[in-house]
Amino acid sequence: MAENVLTARLAALNIPRNTKQLLSTLSGLVLLCIAFSFLSEYFFSLQNFLTVATQTAVIAIIAIGQTYVMITGGIDLSIGSNMALAGMASALCLQTGMPALAAIIVGLVSGALVGFINGAFVSFGKLPPFIATLGTMTAIRGVSLTLTAGIPISGLPKAFTVWGTDASLGIPHPVYVMAALTIVFGFILAKTRPGRYVYAVGSNYEAARLSGVNTRRVIIMVYVFSGLLAAFAGLIMAARITTAQPTAGDGYELDAVASSVIGGTSTMGGEGTVAGTFIGAFVIGILRNGLNLIGVSPFIQKIVIGIVIVASVFLDRIKRKE
Repeated sequence: MAENVLTARLAALNIPRNTKQLLSTLSGLVLLCIAFSFLSEYFFSLQNFLTVATQTAVIAIIAIGQTYVMITGGIDLSIGSNMALAGMASALCLQTGMPALAAIIVGLVSGALVGFINGAFVSFGKLPPFIATLGTMTAIRGVSLTLTAGIPISGLPKAFTVWGTDASLGIPHPVYVMAALTIVFGFILAKTRPGRYVYAVGSNYEAARLSGVNTRRVIIMVYVFSGLLAAFAGLIMAARITTAQPTAGDGYELDAVASSVIGGTSTMGGEGTVAGTFIGAFVIGILRNGLNLIGVSPFIQKIVIGIVIVASVFLDRIKRKE
């Protein structure tokens, strides 16, 4: 009975869904593909699309976690540092002779632990998410550098690197991991009660609390998800380059925010979808790939992507005023 009452109260919050935004982002992605197909003869090919998917996998995975956090009205700046820590933790375990699967679990646990710390700072410590995760971003990066005095760990075993370097049925393994995580976390957000609680907290924190939602638990959950997904991305990155680097993931938190915003996640909280973020990540991936193929300077690429991000946020603000 209590659950039924809670569900009814949450329904009364009128939690928004971004179907229109999703279609808009998908249309933008299709237009980008059409444009670059005319601008470069090398763009429209299966091999190039697989390359884009592989390169986009890391960004899409961390962006999913960032989406959960942003829907609650927060932000996670520690993603990049968390990626490096997970890779270093697993690599150090592998050096001791630990089996690859056990080392991977250690890396994932380290990422989830960082997420839990972030969530505790925000929910119990009442720290602004920006400040809390800025602090952990710096501290965790320092931990990664301290573990090996800033020296990368190479010579990782095949049982570990297979997840980043090999392919099955012609599709690189990072693409499978990205697809699986997108489906799982998309289902959680769209079809489960915890996912509904995430929207409720972001739409109206106080109303959600008064409706019976354990808001602190929800905040901790989304940061744990973000940390866990950052760890997944860090392990894939280490496996792809067969080296764990303490500087890995530097600046990737910005790509995660960009993918989420382009995909329709509101910077004010309460709106966003995993599907939209997935498409947003590919918008960035296609944009970079296409600009590379037509010979645009990497410096100019940063300007273009920055403009796209600002335009997305601007349109979001306009939409919320309608």
